Amino acid sequence: MSKQVKIGLPKGSLQNSTFDLFNRAGFEVQLSSRSFFPSIDDPELEAVMFRAQEISRYVEDGVIDMGITGKDWICENGSDVVEVCELMYSKATARPAHWVLAVPNEGKVKKVEDLEGGIVATELINVTKEYFAKKKVNVKVEFSWGATEVKARLLDGIVELTETGSSLRANNLRIIDTLMTSTTRLIANKQAWEDDFKREKIESIALLLQGAIEGRAKVGLKMNLPVEKLDAALAILPSEKSPTVNELADKKFLALEVILEESAARDLIPRLKRAGASGIFTYPLNQVIP
Repeated sequence: MSKQVKIGLPKGSLQNSTFDLFNRAGFEVQLSSRSFFPSIDDPELEAVMFRAQEISRYVEDGVIDMGITGKDWICENGSDVVEVCELMYSKATARPAHWVLAVPNEGKVKKVEDLEGGIVATELINVTKEYFAKKKVNVKVEFSWGATEVKARLLDGIVELTETGSSLRANNLRIIDTLMTSTTRLIANKQAWEDDFKREKIESIALLLQGAIEGRAKVGLKMNLPVEKLDAALAILPSEKSPTVNELADKKFLALEVILEESAARDLIPRLKRAGASGIFTYPLNQVIP
Protein backbone atom coordinates (compact mmCIF):
# COMPACT_ATOMS: atom_id res chain seq x y z
CA MET A 1 0.00 0.00 0.00
CA SER A 2 1.34 3.45 -0.93
CA LYS A 3 2.03 6.04 1.74
CA GLN A 4 -0.85 8.33 2.61
CA VAL A 5 -1.47 11.61 4.35
CA LYS A 6 -4.72 11.92 6.30
CA ILE A 7 -6.45 15.27 5.98
CA GLY A 8 -9.42 16.60 7.94
CA LEU A 9 -11.84 18.78 5.96
CA PRO A 10 -14.43 21.00 7.65
CA LYS A 11 -18.07 19.99 7.38
CA GLY A 12 -20.82 22.55 7.73
CA SER A 13 -20.55 26.17 6.62
CA LEU A 14 -17.05 25.81 5.14
CA GLN A 15 -17.68 22.50 3.35
CA ASN A 16 -18.81 23.73 -0.06
CA SER A 17 -16.21 26.49 -0.31
CA THR A 18 -13.49 24.02 0.74
CA PHE A 19 -14.52 21.49 -1.90
CA ASP A 20 -14.59 24.27 -4.49
CA LEU A 21 -11.10 25.37 -3.45
CA PHE A 22 -9.73 21.83 -3.82
CA ASN A 23 -11.38 21.46 -7.21
CA ARG A 24 -9.78 24.70 -8.38
CA ALA A 25 -6.45 23.39 -7.08
CA GLY A 26 -6.75 20.35 -9.35
CA PHE A 27 -8.30 17.78 -7.00
CA GLU A 28 -11.65 16.10 -7.59
CA VAL A 29 -13.38 15.79 -4.25
CA GLN A 30 -16.78 14.13 -3.91
CA LEU A 31 -18.90 13.23 -0.91
CA SER A 32 -22.04 11.12 -0.84
CA SER A 33 -24.91 12.47 1.25
CA ARG A 34 -24.44 10.22 4.30
CA SER A 35 -20.69 9.70 4.25
CA PHE A 36 -17.96 11.35 6.31
CA PHE A 37 -15.20 10.08 4.02
CA PRO A 38 -14.90 12.08 0.79
CA SER A 39 -13.35 10.45 -2.25
CA ILE A 40 -10.39 12.36 -3.62
CA ASP A 41 -8.53 11.51 -6.82
CA ASP A 42 -5.10 11.36 -5.18
CA PRO A 43 -3.96 7.96 -3.86
CA GLU A 44 -1.63 9.71 -1.43
CA LEU A 45 -4.51 11.54 0.29
CA GLU A 46 -7.18 10.16 2.61
CA ALA A 47 -9.85 12.65 3.62
CA VAL A 48 -12.35 12.67 6.48
CA MET A 49 -14.96 15.25 7.46
CA PHE A 50 -15.02 16.81 10.93
CA ARG A 51 -16.58 19.90 12.42
CA ALA A 52 -14.14 22.80 12.16
CA GLN A 53 -14.28 23.09 15.96
CA GLU A 54 -12.74 19.61 16.33
CA ILE A 55 -10.07 19.54 13.65
CA SER A 56 -7.18 21.15 15.52
CA ARG A 57 -7.58 18.68 18.40
CA TYR A 58 -7.46 15.70 16.06
CA VAL A 59 -4.43 17.13 14.27
CA GLU A 60 -2.62 17.68 17.57
CA ASP A 61 -3.43 14.13 18.71
CA GLY A 62 -2.26 12.59 15.42
CA VAL A 63 -5.66 11.20 14.47
CA ILE A 64 -5.11 13.06 11.19
CA ASP A 65 -1.88 14.44 9.74
CA MET A 66 -3.24 17.76 8.59
CA GLY A 67 -6.46 19.72 8.49
CA ILE A 68 -8.24 22.92 7.57
CA THR A 69 -9.82 24.96 10.32
CA GLY A 70 -10.09 28.50 11.63
CA LYS A 71 -7.51 30.31 13.71
CA ASP A 72 -10.31 30.83 16.23
CA TRP A 73 -10.69 27.11 16.93
CA ILE A 74 -6.93 26.59 17.19
CA CYS A 75 -6.93 29.25 19.92
CA GLU A 76 -10.11 27.98 21.57
CA ASN A 77 -8.69 24.46 21.82
CA GLY A 78 -5.18 25.63 22.72
CA SER A 79 -3.88 23.21 20.08
CA ASP A 80 -0.15 22.69 19.66
CA VAL A 81 0.09 22.29 15.88
CA VAL A 82 2.12 23.55 12.93
CA GLU A 83 0.35 26.40 11.15
CA VAL A 84 1.46 25.70 7.58
CA CYS A 85 -0.23 28.63 5.87
CA GLU A 86 -3.16 31.01 5.92
CA LEU A 87 -5.94 30.32 3.44
CA MET A 88 -7.92 33.49 2.78
CA TYR A 89 -11.31 32.05 1.99
CA SER A 90 -14.50 31.57 3.96
CA LYS A 91 -18.13 30.62 3.49
CA ALA A 92 -19.33 33.99 2.18
CA THR A 93 -16.40 36.23 1.34
CA ALA A 94 -12.63 36.35 1.08
CA ARG A 95 -12.53 38.63 4.12
CA PRO A 96 -11.54 37.49 7.62
CA ALA A 97 -14.29 36.59 10.07
CA HIS A 98 -14.62 38.39 13.38
CA TRP A 99 -15.74 37.21 16.80
CA VAL A 100 -17.59 40.20 18.20
CA LEU A 101 -19.30 41.15 21.43
CA ALA A 102 -22.81 42.28 20.56
CA VAL A 103 -25.77 43.60 22.53
CA PRO A 104 -29.31 44.75 21.62
CA ASN A 105 -29.52 48.22 20.09
CA GLU A 106 -32.21 49.24 22.54
CA GLY A 107 -30.26 48.08 25.61
CA LYS A 108 -28.33 50.10 28.18
CA VAL A 109 -24.96 48.41 27.55
CA LYS A 110 -22.63 50.89 25.82
CA LYS A 111 -19.23 49.47 26.74
CA VAL A 112 -17.69 46.22 27.98
CA GLU A 113 -17.68 47.35 31.62
CA ASP A 114 -21.47 47.71 31.55
CA LEU A 115 -21.71 43.90 31.40
CA GLU A 116 -20.31 43.50 34.93
CA GLY A 117 -22.25 40.73 36.68
CA GLY A 118 -24.09 39.75 33.50
CA ILE A 119 -24.36 36.62 31.36
CA VAL A 120 -22.89 36.23 27.88
CA ALA A 121 -23.57 33.33 25.49
CA THR A 122 -21.11 32.04 22.90
CA GLU A 123 -19.60 28.96 21.26
CA LEU A 124 -16.12 30.38 21.82
CA ILE A 125 -16.04 29.75 25.57
CA ASN A 126 -12.31 29.77 26.40
CA VAL A 127 -11.38 32.77 24.26
CA THR A 128 -14.33 34.72 25.66
CA LYS A 129 -13.45 33.93 29.27
CA GLU A 130 -9.87 35.02 28.62
CA TYR A 131 -11.10 38.25 27.02
CA PHE A 132 -13.24 39.24 30.00
CA ALA A 133 -10.50 38.23 32.44
CA LYS A 134 -8.08 40.60 30.69
CA LYS A 135 -10.71 43.33 30.82
CA LYS A 136 -11.25 42.56 34.54
CA VAL A 137 -14.99 42.39 33.95
CA ASN A 138 -16.84 39.70 35.91
CA VAL A 139 -19.37 37.93 33.67
CA LYS A 140 -20.75 34.43 33.43
CA VAL A 141 -19.90 32.88 30.06
CA GLU A 142 -22.32 30.18 28.94
CA PHE A 143 -22.00 27.84 25.98
CA SER A 144 -24.50 28.42 23.18
CA TRP A 145 -25.72 25.50 21.09
CA GLY A 146 -26.65 27.76 18.18
CA ALA A 147 -29.15 30.53 17.38
CA THR A 148 -26.93 32.75 19.50
CA GLU A 149 -28.37 36.02 18.15
CA VAL A 150 -31.75 35.15 19.68
CA LYS A 151 -30.20 34.90 23.15
CA ALA A 152 -28.84 38.46 23.13
CA ARG A 153 -32.18 39.71 24.49
CA LEU A 154 -32.67 36.83 26.92
CA LEU A 155 -29.22 37.26 28.49
CA ASP A 156 -27.00 40.36 28.54
CA GLY A 157 -24.94 39.90 25.39
CA ILE A 158 -23.39 37.43 22.99
CA VAL A 159 -20.04 36.74 21.42
CA GLU A 160 -20.72 35.67 17.85
CA LEU A 161 -18.86 35.03 14.61
CA THR A 162 -19.60 37.36 11.72
CA GLU A 163 -18.21 37.96 8.25
CA THR A 164 -20.42 40.74 6.98
CA GLY A 165 -22.42 41.73 10.06
CA SER A 166 -25.69 41.24 8.16
CA SER A 167 -27.15 38.71 10.60
CA LEU A 168 -26.39 40.95 13.58
CA ARG A 169 -27.99 43.93 11.87
CA ALA A 170 -31.01 41.84 10.94
CA ASN A 171 -31.44 40.99 14.62
CA ASN A 172 -31.05 44.65 15.63
CA LEU A 173 -27.80 44.00 17.49
CA ARG A 174 -24.91 46.40 18.03
CA ILE A 175 -21.22 45.45 18.15
CA ILE A 176 -19.35 46.96 21.07
CA ASP A 177 -15.99 45.19 20.66
CA THR A 178 -14.10 42.66 18.56
CA LEU A 179 -12.48 39.79 20.46
CA MET A 180 -10.46 38.34 17.61
CA THR A 181 -10.11 38.19 13.84
CA SER A 182 -9.91 34.72 12.36
CA THR A 183 -8.93 33.31 8.99
CA THR A 184 -8.80 29.74 7.77
CA ARG A 185 -5.51 27.89 8.32
CA LEU A 186 -3.91 24.75 6.96
CA ILE A 187 -2.38 23.00 9.98
CA ALA A 188 -0.24 19.91 10.47
CA ASN A 189 0.57 17.47 13.22
CA LYS A 190 4.08 18.08 14.58
CA GLN A 191 5.21 14.48 14.12
CA ALA A 192 3.81 14.36 10.58
CA TRP A 193 5.69 17.60 9.83
CA GLU A 194 8.96 15.85 10.72
CA ASP A 195 8.26 12.98 8.29
CA ASP A 196 9.88 13.80 4.92
CA PHE A 197 7.16 12.25 2.77
CA LYS A 198 4.28 13.81 4.71
CA ARG A 199 5.91 17.23 4.95
CA GLU A 200 6.54 17.36 1.19
CA LYS A 201 2.94 16.34 0.52
CA ILE A 202 1.55 18.90 2.96
CA GLU A 203 3.72 21.67 1.49
CA SER A 204 2.62 20.71 -2.04
CA ILE A 205 -1.05 20.88 -1.06
CA ALA A 206 -0.46 24.25 0.61
CA LEU A 207 1.13 25.61 -2.56
CA LEU A 208 -1.75 24.42 -4.76
CA LEU A 209 -4.45 25.73 -2.43
CA GLN A 210 -2.78 29.13 -2.13
CA GLY A 211 -2.47 29.23 -5.92
CA ALA A 212 -6.19 28.48 -6.25
CA ILE A 213 -7.04 31.33 -3.88
CA GLU A 214 -4.73 33.70 -5.76
CA GLY A 215 -6.28 32.69 -9.08
CA ARG A 216 -9.86 33.17 -7.88
CA ALA A 217 -9.67 36.97 -8.02
CA LYS A 218 -7.62 37.20 -11.22
CA VAL A 219 -8.22 36.74 -14.94
CA GLY A 220 -6.06 36.43 -17.99
CA LEU A 221 -6.50 39.30 -20.46
CA LYS A 222 -5.52 38.80 -24.10
CA MET A 223 -5.73 41.07 -27.13
CA ASN A 224 -4.29 41.90 -30.53
CA LEU A 225 -3.01 45.35 -31.42
CA PRO A 226 -1.03 47.11 -34.14
CA VAL A 227 2.72 47.26 -33.50
CA GLU A 228 2.66 51.06 -33.36
CA LYS A 229 0.03 50.93 -30.58
CA LEU A 230 2.13 48.80 -28.21
CA ASP A 231 3.52 51.70 -26.18
CA ALA A 232 0.06 53.19 -25.79
CA ALA A 233 -1.33 49.87 -24.51
CA LEU A 234 1.59 49.35 -22.12
CA ALA A 235 1.03 52.82 -20.68
CA ILE A 236 -2.54 51.87 -19.77
CA LEU A 237 -1.67 48.60 -18.03
CA PRO A 238 -0.66 48.70 -14.34
CA SER A 239 3.04 49.47 -14.07
CA GLU A 240 3.78 46.38 -11.94
CA LYS A 241 2.36 44.03 -14.58
CA SER A 242 4.76 42.78 -17.25
CA PRO A 243 2.72 41.41 -20.17
CA THR A 244 3.73 38.72 -22.61
CA VAL A 245 4.09 40.10 -26.14
CA ASN A 246 4.16 37.76 -29.17
CA GLU A 247 4.47 38.39 -32.88
CA LEU A 248 1.62 37.29 -35.15
CA ALA A 249 1.74 35.95 -38.72
CA ASP A 250 0.78 39.43 -39.83
CA LYS A 251 3.91 41.35 -38.73
CA LYS A 252 1.90 44.54 -38.42
CA PHE A 253 0.15 43.14 -35.34
CA LEU A 254 1.16 41.78 -31.92
CA ALA A 255 -0.59 39.58 -29.37
CA LEU A 256 -0.45 40.90 -25.82
CA GLU A 257 -1.36 38.84 -22.73
CA VAL A 258 -1.35 39.77 -19.04
CA ILE A 259 -2.75 38.48 -15.73
CA LEU A 260 -4.45 40.99 -13.44
CA GLU A 261 -7.25 41.52 -10.96
CA GLU A 262 -10.69 40.90 -12.43
CA SER A 263 -11.91 44.30 -11.27
CA ALA A 264 -8.95 45.97 -12.99
CA ALA A 265 -9.73 44.18 -16.27
CA ARG A 266 -13.25 45.58 -16.19
CA ASP A 267 -11.90 49.13 -16.09
CA LEU A 268 -9.03 48.58 -18.53
CA ILE A 269 -10.84 46.88 -21.43
CA PRO A 270 -12.64 50.02 -22.73
CA ARG A 271 -9.42 52.03 -22.48
CA LEU A 272 -7.44 49.36 -24.33
CA LYS A 273 -10.10 49.25 -27.04
CA ARG A 274 -9.84 53.00 -27.50
CA ALA A 275 -6.03 52.66 -27.63
CA GLY A 276 -6.29 50.39 -30.66
CA ALA A 277 -6.57 46.87 -29.24
CA SER A 278 -8.92 44.34 -30.85
CA GLY A 279 -9.94 40.73 -30.27
CA ILE A 280 -9.90 41.41 -26.54
CA PHE A 281 -11.02 38.58 -24.26
CA THR A 282 -10.60 37.47 -20.67
CA TYR A 283 -10.43 33.95 -19.27
CA PRO A 284 -10.67 32.56 -15.74
CA LEU A 285 -7.68 31.18 -13.87
CA ASN A 286 -7.82 28.15 -11.60
CA GLN A 287 -4.42 28.78 -10.07
CA VAL A 288 -1.78 31.48 -9.92
CA ILE A 289 1.45 30.29 -8.31
CA PRO A 290 3.72 33.20 -7.30
